[in-house]
Amino acid sequence: GCGGHPRHVVFLTCDAFGVLPPVAKLTNEQALYHFITGYTAKVAGTERGVVEPEATFSACFGAAFMTLHPTKYAELLRQRLEEHDTNVYLVNTGWAGGGYGVGKRMAIDATRSCITAVLDGSIEALPDEAFVADPVFQFKVPTAVPGVAADVPLVPRDAWTDDAAYDKARDELAVMFQENFKKFAGPGVVDYTSYGPQLAK
Repeated sequence: GCGGHPRHVVFLTCDAFGVLPPVAKLTNEQALYHFITGYTAKVAGTERGVVEPEATFSACFGAAFMTLHPTKYAELLRQRLEEHDTNVYLVNTGWAGGGYGVGKRMAIDATRSCITAVLDGSIEALPDEAFVADPVFQFKVPTAVPGVAADVPLVPRDAWTDDAAYDKARDELAVMFQENFKKFAGPGVVDYTSYGPQLAK
C-alpha cells in the first residue's frame, strides 16, 4: 500500500556531548540545514574502536546512498514540506547534564513522550511563549512537553551544574557543525549556512 504524506517529521540524533535538547522545533530552513548535516555521535560500545565520543556527520542521514549533491535532496524535501504543511522536529536520544561519562542518557520514556507529542500534535498546540530560542543553534526548544515529567530538563543548559562548561561544549559542537557544512556551500547551490549554529564574533 501507499500512505499519505506525513504532517510531522522527526529527525533523530544521539548527541553524546550533552548540548542538544531532547526535542526542538525546526523551521523549514533549519530542517533543511539539519537534513543536509545529518549529525549524530559515535560512542563506546556502539562502534568498534571508539573509546571517546566522536561527532559524525552523514549528509541526508544516509550519505553513502546519495548519488547527487545533498542540496538536491534538500530541495525535494523543501518542496514536500511546503506543499503538505509538514512540521519538523529534531529529537535527541543522547546525553543531558554533561557529555558521555558525565551526564546521563535521555530516559527512553521521555524520548517516547516527546515523539508522541510531535505525532499527536500536542507539542504544536503549545503557545509561542512555551518555547525559547536557542542562542546558538537558533531552533525553538519547548520548556514543557505534554507527557514529559516536569523534572526532565528540556533546555539543555538547565541540566548542567556548570553553565560555563555547557557554553564551552555547545560552542565546540557548533564549530564542528560549521566546519562540516562548509563543503555544502559554494557556487551553484543554495547556501543554508545561516540556518545552522551562529557564534558571536
